[in-house]
Amino acid sequence: MNDSTEDPGAPAPGSRRPGGRTARTRAAVRDAVLTGLAEQGYPSLTVEYVAEHSGVHKTTLYRRWGGVEGMVADALALAGEDAWAPPDTGRLSDDLRALAREVVEGFGDPARAAAPTAFVGAAFQSPRAADALHSFYAERFRRCEEVVARAVDRGEAPASTDAGAVVRAVSAPLFLRLFVTREPVDGELADQAADAALAAVEAGVFSRRAPAPPDRPSEAVPAAD
Repeated sequence: MNDSTEDPGAPAPGSRRPGGRTARTRAAVRDAVLTGLAEQGYPSLTVEYVAEHSGVHKTTLYRRWGGVEGMVADALALAGEDAWAPPDTGRLSDDLRALAREVVEGFGDPARAAAPTAFVGAAFQSPRAADALHSFYAERFRRCEEVVARAVDRGEAPASTDAGAVVRAVSAPLFLRLFVTREPVDGELADQAADAALAAVEAGVFSRRAPAPPDRPSEAVPAAD
C-alpha cells in the first residue's frame, strides 16, 4: 500500500497542527519512529514495528502516512514545530560557541545521537526523508540567523554579513567529523569552530558582495586618417 490510498483532499502530514486525539496519535507515532530509528536504523524500520510500539493500527498508519517514509518525514516535521530558540548571551562570540556546543552535546552522546544520526542516514536512502531533513535544518538555521542579526545591531558584525552562511560555518566542521571522517567531537572543537567563524565574520569573509555591473560594450576606436 502507498500514498495513493490517502484522501487526495487531506492535508499532508505535518502541514497543520491538529489537536486532541489526532495530536496524541501523531506524537505516539513520532515516538515509535524515533525509538525504532535509534534501535535498528532506517533500513530495518517497519510499519509493524511502529504499530506495535505506538498502539496505532497498521491500517491507520498506511492511510495517514503511506508507509515508513511518510512516518519518518512527519517525525522530522513534528520536531521542527518545537519552540527551540538560539542562545542570546549578549555577545556574538558566546552565542556562536553556544550553538557549536549544542551540536556536540546533541551528537556527542551515543544515546542522544542515535535517532538524529539515523535521520541523517535515512536521508541518503529516502527522498522524502531527505526533503524533510533539509526542511528541518533550513528552519533551524533560519532561527539561528537571529544571533547574527543581533550582532549587527550591536556593531559586532558588518551590516552586509550573510547570517545564513555564518551559522552554517559554525556547525560545518563538526558535522564533517561526525558524519564524514567519523572523528570524535568535544567542547574544545566546538569552541574552535565558533572562533573560526567569528574571525571570518570580523574579516568580512561572510559579507555579501554587491553584484558586479554588467559588462559594457567597448566603444569603437575611430580609425586614423
